[in-house]
Amino acid sequence: MSFDKRQVVYQIYPKSFKDTTGNGIGDLRGIIEKLPYLAELGVDVIWLNPFYPSPQRDNGYDVSDYQAVNPLFGTMADFEELSRQAKDYGIEIMLDMVLNHCSTDHEWFQKALAGDRFYQEFFILRDEPTNWQSKFGGNAWAPFGTTGKYYLHLFDKTQADLNWRNPHVREELFKVVNFWRSKGVKGFRFDVINLIGKDEVLKDNADFDGKPEYTDRPVNHTYLQMLNKATFGQDEDGITVGEMSFTDIPNCVQYSNPSSHELDMVFNFHHLKVDYDNGQKWTRKPFDFIELKKLFHTWGEGMSQGSGWNALFWNNHDQPRALNRFIDVEKFRNEGATMLAASIHLSRGTPYIYMGEEIGMLDPDYDSMADYTDVESLNAYQELLASGKPQDEAFAIIKAKSRDNSRTPMQWDSSRNAGFSKAVPWLKVGKTYAEINVEKEKTGKIFPFYQKLIRLRKTLPIIAEGTYRAAYQESDRVYAFERLHGSDRLLVVNNFFAQEVTIKLSAAYQDGEILLSNYAKQPLDKELTLKPYQTLAILAKKP
Repeated sequence: MSFDKRQVVYQIYPKSFKDTTGNGIGDLRGIIEKLPYLAELGVDVIWLNPFYPSPQRDNGYDVSDYQAVNPLFGTMADFEELSRQAKDYGIEIMLDMVLNHCSTDHEWFQKALAGDRFYQEFFILRDEPTNWQSKFGGNAWAPFGTTGKYYLHLFDKTQADLNWRNPHVREELFKVVNFWRSKGVKGFRFDVINLIGKDEVLKDNADFDGKPEYTDRPVNHTYLQMLNKATFGQDEDGITVGEMSFTDIPNCVQYSNPSSHELDMVFNFHHLKVDYDNGQKWTRKPFDFIELKKLFHTWGEGMSQGSGWNALFWNNHDQPRALNRFIDVEKFRNEGATMLAASIHLSRGTPYIYMGEEIGMLDPDYDSMADYTDVESLNAYQELLASGKPQDEAFAIIKAKSRDNSRTPMQWDSSRNAGFSKAVPWLKVGKTYAEINVEKEKTGKIFPFYQKLIRLRKTLPIIAEGTYRAAYQESDRVYAFERLHGSDRLLVVNNFFAQEVTIKLSAAYQDGEILLSNYAKQPLDKELTLKPYQTLAILAKKP
């Protein structure tokens, strides 16, 4: 099994991409309509968030039928047409596989609840619950009907964790992956896949090894090897990525090293927690640049040395927009957006673009809690109030950290509802759509810059294949790294601040070629002054 390291993935949140039916909800035909746009951008794979039947308690991550299309999004015929037409543009589809848990509406859970012993073994039932906390807040156990038992739900109580220790569960889930492979799907993104291997004996969380008793357990690797062998490992040109919760480098090397026969690459989220106060999400503080840089270097070098592979990203459906978190967007939106893009697209790993990122979309700047729909945000607001936070402070925290920030409708043009829908959208459009939209940005600064980054990855082996080495580690303003491939060397420097900063440039790069900059070209000398949020990539001349 191998995958093409020149590929770039574009993530689509179907509910918010393009509505063609006039019901205010994005759909599969909307994605078909926008394939020419995605081809123009230059991406190779589109990752779709779940569009399966679901009560939508967690926006589709509560799946009630793994082998069907939710009528909200269209039909199976629509999906098959999307798959065919995407291939005509040279684009493959990546589907989200939510295999850690299913909806309590799923027939497996309903049969278990009705007393079917066979299906009760599909879930993690206990007489005595542990002290585990749900990732959405509150207890991770809920009463299993009137049986006196409790079922585990690491997320919402309507998302029951599946028992991977049961071979019948594994068999059913492997069938799911193979069903979509039969539809021409080449890519799979596995949701919180490092949580599937719970310990056989579940104990209260004593925080041993700094992790709960259900994260990155050794059996997790065994399950992924089984999944690989039974499904996507049979595809020569497939592409897989695992979402890893609270993970570490040794495990991620093992998950993604080709010799392990598990996955192609991994997502980790440590770099998106550098604006968490005391490690807590529902807080506000300026991002910690030193910590961000340290994480990028540690993971970049650790994965490179271990032959693991990172999925590189700033944005996704679970995160606020990176521009609002890391950049002075009032003065430097264009410069900040292009710098953030270059800092990962020129690094070692596969870059992921989240819809709207390529035009510099921002958080929606909502006015009240009534604008939010996300279950995690609504729960967090109540918990913040219960902890004694004043309403305005609690709201400011939600506004900064809510998952709805990235789920707002795609801003296509300056017409009503940003060209997303003729109806009132399921989630309110962001306030900036009249100024920030595809129609305007295609001839702006950010979209063409993304196109250039994608072309560079496809044409220069040093970007797709090179190793990673940290540079300018002593700087408290600049995140920089070198890529090495054969005798080629590429230096990428990124100023993460709104002030100029001067660095010394080694002789090897003084004679080099500026491959990319988000400012006008400048001469290379012993000293280099980087403008606010400047990114600069310098290719050293071969000796």
